[in-house]
Amino acid sequence: MTQTLDPPVNPTPLLSELAVHGATDGLTTIPATGRYVVDLTADTPRVDAALGRATRPVSLAVVMPVYNEERTVCQAIGEVLALDFPCPVQLIVVDDGSRDRTWELIASISDPRLVRLRHQTNRGKGAALRTGQGAATASHIVPFDADLEYSASDLVRLIEPVVSRRADIVYGTRVCHGRVNHRYTIYALGNSIMTGVANLLFGSAITDLHTCLKLMPLDVMSSLPLTQEGFGLDTEMTAWLLRFRLPVCEVPVSYEGRTRAEGKKIGWRDGLNCLHVLGSVRVARAMPLAAARLQAA
Repeated sequence: MTQTLDPPVNPTPLLSELAVHGATDGLTTIPATGRYVVDLTADTPRVDAALGRATRPVSLAVVMPVYNEERTVCQAIGEVLALDFPCPVQLIVVDDGSRDRTWELIASISDPRLVRLRHQTNRGKGAALRTGQGAATASHIVPFDADLEYSASDLVRLIEPVVSRRADIVYGTRVCHGRVNHRYTIYALGNSIMTGVANLLFGSAITDLHTCLKLMPLDVMSSLPLTQEGFGLDTEMTAWLLRFRLPVCEVPVSYEGRTRAEGKKIGWRDGLNCLHVLGSVRVARAMPLAAARLQAA
């Protein structure tokens, strides 16, 4: 299936809708739906991650944002589609306005599990991920980069705790014996510092804030008040999960960072934006628009 997005689609999630089970601190019941709305005016909003999914079939949407990745995109897609997943899977590839042959190569691949989407202009990785989110139909969603830094086989490791009902949100941690296999010391140091800041702000104990592999229920991601369109979305997703106290299960994954010459795009400005996003989420107080939409439903 191929769809060209022009003008680009920007899915707008219900900002604070979270179907929860048994958690009432800082929450307001919506009688018509039996669901709850997170009230960020409470000092410590809390949400239970069980979400009543014990009997729902598991399926997975892998969202692959790509931008000028003609060198690796076919291999990345092929490796994902070749996996033996323990559940139904769809691969949503979003070309974020590439100027090379990336889109032509994506269009040449035929597989019923593959969904192709395209931005006419470059809008950022976060925007591409949110576009892919809007096209997903699975129970769970996970981003996956096309640059071959991560091993596709680790996607199976991430979904297994969900299939076995041992977890609902699973992160792939690259931290091995306290370090990540980055090509540059500055990236390893930056990830360590940002992860520490996140844990300090939210009282959490995650080990890898900036891992790409963040697997979660699709309706949870759709309910997070995400606004970032660049690399900041990576930070924003985790910050809201930690703010809502949703438990994150971590499993070790392999990682081989690439060099700038090989296409590494993230820079120091993204690090500063990460700090801004973490602070903004920590001090956020209310989302009246979302509450009004839910109460009117």
